[in-house]
Amino acid sequence: MTATPLLTIGTRGSPLALAQTHQVRDRLAAAWAELSQPGAIAVVVIKTTGDLVQDRPLAEIGGKGLFTKELDEAMSAGRIDLAVHSMKDVPTVLPPEIALPCMLEREDVRDAFISPRAATLADLPHGSVVGTASLRRGAQILHRRPDLKVVNFRGNVQTRLRKLADGEVDATLLAMAGLRRLGLEGHVTALLEPEDMLPAVAQGAIGITCRADDPKAHRWLSLLHDGETMARVAAERAFLAKLDGSCRTPIAALAELRRPDLDHMTFRGLIISPDGRSLHATRREGRPEDGPEMGVDAALELSRIAGPGFFG
Repeated sequence: MTATPLLTIGTRGSPLALAQTHQVRDRLAAAWAELSQPGAIAVVVIKTTGDLVQDRPLAEIGGKGLFTKELDEAMSAGRIDLAVHSMKDVPTVLPPEIALPCMLEREDVRDAFISPRAATLADLPHGSVVGTASLRRGAQILHRRPDLKVVNFRGNVQTRLRKLADGEVDATLLAMAGLRRLGLEGHVTALLEPEDMLPAVAQGAIGITCRADDPKAHRWLSLLHDGETMARVAAERAFLAKLDGSCRTPIAALAELRRPDLDHMTFRGLIISPDGRSLHATRREGRPEDGPEMGVDAALELSRIAGPGFFG
């Protein structure tokens, strides 16, 4: 039994955040003998602003960084060594003392449609109420089905499923990746393909941060890192960064690598007005190493097309 933990991992306290953190902990223990000893790795739960404020839309309480700020502060102060994040929650600019050297292999990027009243989004009766905390999802829903009503729907995955079961809304959308990590994929009514609902930037990807000057953490994380995921997410985050995206801006993007040799990247990006009425999309093809450049170029094109007042 290790008297003092060799490694302390910080995480949010939601069931999904804990499931992701336990996955990272178990993979580190399997990869490194010194971390496999009982007590070698400690997990610390840290409340974030996004967790504490549940009665307002994310856009009203600060946008990006709501789920990472307190974890960054704990890391900078030396209270934790690593932090595990859903990459779609991570701001495009990190504090200078914090690095993002590791992403796990990406899960399913698709959104899941869940409803007791319809088999698909297209089948929902006229005027049905769809609950979501995501402006991206809400805007794309309204673009396809302007007759539906979209309402703010906060809470962790289990809370949203309970609210749906209680009849607060007729349907909701959740990330398939999170449902799988929680073993809740049985709740899914239908999957929305990216052609119908382009995912959030970095959806399905788990990122792990550490202090930039912590060589031991960098070494431990090196065996967990998935380069394909990093290449794809880098392109999407470059697109988001150039658009200065926040929780107030409905933005979607997806980069994919062609198999089996992974030498070609396809990038799709989309911006849409919150009411769903105005949508602009674009596509790029190129080499994976040029992904960030492709993302920036796509963002510049959509910014020109949409005009300076598009996001208000």
